[in-house]
Amino acid sequence: MASNIYLFRQRISRLGQRMSSFQLNLNPLKEPLGFIKVLEWIASIFAFATCGGFKGKTEIQLTCHKGNENKTITAAFAYPFRLNEASFDAIPNANVCDINWKNYVLVGDYSSSAQFYVTFAVFVFLYCLAALLLYVGYTNLYRDSRKLPMIDFVVTLVATFLWLVSTSAWAKALTDIKIATGPSIVKELQPCNHQVTCYFGSVTSMGSLNVSVIFGFLNMILWGGNAWFVYKETSLHSPSNTSASHSQGGIPPPSGI
Repeated sequence: MASNIYLFRQRISRLGQRMSSFQLNLNPLKEPLGFIKVLEWIASIFAFATCGGFKGKTEIQLTCHKGNENKTITAAFAYPFRLNEASFDAIPNANVCDINWKNYVLVGDYSSSAQFYVTFAVFVFLYCLAALLLYVGYTNLYRDSRKLPMIDFVVTLVATFLWLVSTSAWAKALTDIKIATGPSIVKELQPCNHQVTCYFGSVTSMGSLNVSVIFGFLNMILWGGNAWFVYKETSLHSPSNTSASHSQGGIPPPSGI
């Protein structure tokens, strides 16, 4: 009993020493585990930046029945894409053709899908930073521990699934946003059916939003592919060798880092 307590205290002491001694080791970045983690970090930045930084507007051309004047009204929208809060406006004032266009808004609220996608991408960005710090600064601690690689593996599997879910939801929302801000909006504006003649003008290019969807699925592929290299670090890959190494107090041989 006393010997077991002594061994336990010894392991806790060694663990504390490793945690307090930061040693920069860039070799893990040359291995698939670390290199792919860097790619995941970069891809997550592109994912939330291309979506969260978007601003656009849609324009409608009007022909007033009185005076036969041609006017333009616009509705500005941006992340998180609460289109039902984006009202139409005209310069210099909102009253065009004797209609207060501020009373009319775009259709739809796609904030839930957009915010879920961006928030998850930010969390992934932060996790990648923490994982890279562990890989390059506490390499021995990661190799010696049985829990850290297992936690890393579980997080990788969950992240892969959530990338699929969040990106699919965001891709569907983006399709609806394009419809809601496109030519079909003319039919949704009540004055266009009676008081004025409306023509769809233009809408801001959504190329960056298309890129965000691409990076979402790219992230899913990266995390799914990296699951194998993280799995190789766990005790599930070689339980007998890992158990023997820990029982002898030694350091298990690196398998992928």
